[in-house]
Amino acid sequence: MFSTRRIAVFFVVLALSSVGMPTVASAQPGAAHITSRDDVSETLAQLSVYSPSMDRAIEVQVLTPVVGAGPRPTLYMLSGLGEEDPSNSMWLRKGSAAGFFRDKNVNVVLPLAGPGSFYADWQRDDPALGRYQWETFLTEELPPLIDAEFDGNGRDGIAGLSMGAQSAMMLASRNPDFYSAVAAYSGCFTSAEPAGQGSMRAIVSAFGGDANNMFGGPLDPDWAAHDVVINAEGLRGQAIYVSVGTGYPGRHESFQTAQDWDRVIIGGAIEAGANYCTHRLDERLRSMGIRATFDYENAGTHSWPYWVDQLPKSWPTLAGGLGL
Repeated sequence: MFSTRRIAVFFVVLALSSVGMPTVASAQPGAAHITSRDDVSETLAQLSVYSPSMDRAIEVQVLTPVVGAGPRPTLYMLSGLGEEDPSNSMWLRKGSAAGFFRDKNVNVVLPLAGPGSFYADWQRDDPALGRYQWETFLTEELPPLIDAEFDGNGRDGIAGLSMGAQSAMMLASRNPDFYSAVAAYSGCFTSAEPAGQGSMRAIVSAFGGDANNMFGGPLDPDWAAHDVVINAEGLRGQAIYVSVGTGYPGRHESFQTAQDWDRVIIGGAIEAGANYCTHRLDERLRSMGIRATFDYENAGTHSWPYWVDQLPKSWPTLAGGLGL
């Protein structure tokens, strides 16, 4: 069933006021490196990777094909609000990623991010959540290690769902020369306007953090700098896939369990919001002449069964962008 955190994210009203902020801590010296590797199966490796920017080891899972065909691209896949299990990605536990990618010549990287991080570089350390420098980790520190360890060819894509969908699009728009493909499932893509910023603040607050430590006070330009709709030009030339449902119950709701009702009531409201956000991005890209594939399902709530359905539907777009 949906947790109180998910309910808080979309129904708690936050006061968008600036508060005092701690001093930014300096990054520790030392190069990023893999501190340990455990080959869990023939296609799954568990890594601990030291991040200089965060000055700690980050857990990362990597899927590789059962039979490789030479150097291959890498797809980074981001999860939603928070990993319930800090050692095993939701893409593996709920998203059927291991089976889907088993026969595909691509490395799939599953970073186990901190809760409510938005996979971003925060302006300063948060007393509750610690140091978040995820953009630096994902675009500078981790990729060379993955390519060297898993026969990568230097071509990268990124995909995500829910909070991870917004994060994937943020990273892609902010790093246009790094990613060649991006997919977003059930996300929102604004951070500068009050509604978008309010939902992001609610997400951070639900995990005990202060979003002023992420992008600053309500009028800080860093919020606009991470707004995908504002910065859509950065997506030009990438292979783009975006999907969303309507919020109405669909084929995965039987109304026989409490979980089904949670999906319809809470997940339906969240997905309806994501549907509005997706149409806004669609209109923006169309107005700019940026090509993208949008899949609007005629039903579907904000839940894993629908994202499992979307993975194979998005793969042709991702594969094309990755050169497969």
